[in-house]
Amino acid sequence: MKQSLIKRLLLGFPLGIALSFLITLLISLSVGDGSFYPCVPELAQQMGTELNAVVLQTVLSGIMGSAFAAASLIWQAERLSLAAQTALYLAVISIATFPIAYFAYWMPHTAGGILLYIGLFLLIFLGVWLLQYYIWRVRLRRMNRQIQSPEDPNT
Repeated sequence: MKQSLIKRLLLGFPLGIALSFLITLLISLSVGDGSFYPCVPELAQQMGTELNAVVLQTVLSGIMGSAFAAASLIWQAERLSLAAQTALYLAVISIATFPIAYFAYWMPHTAGGILLYIGLFLLIFLGVWLLQYYIWRVRLRRMNRQIQSPEDPNT
């Protein structure tokens, strides 16, 4: 388990950075003015230079990737119910994500901005969870049908 955790932490770091870069690329493309926006202006202002801001955002994105990768081990805890796994996973990624999003200025530093961020975070989490649940439900039904009426291997 410890070795699996270390592997996930190490793999999650560059994956978090890659995902963060893709998000900034998509945002820049959606603006459509031909410029690349590697971070929010508030972060660049807070850090003194855009380069310092991008370095911090890169490290924070790597940490977030590691946190998500490590938290995925929760889904392998068979002694926990699905509800307990979901609650624990949500707690872990929330604790990891919220401070990173705050320090990277991915949300406005106002009560409304924080509430909007939390709402969007929970909405995205729910959407992804429901999609994964549906996918696994379909897979399990298919496996059960194969077990109940196996196909004749000679046909």
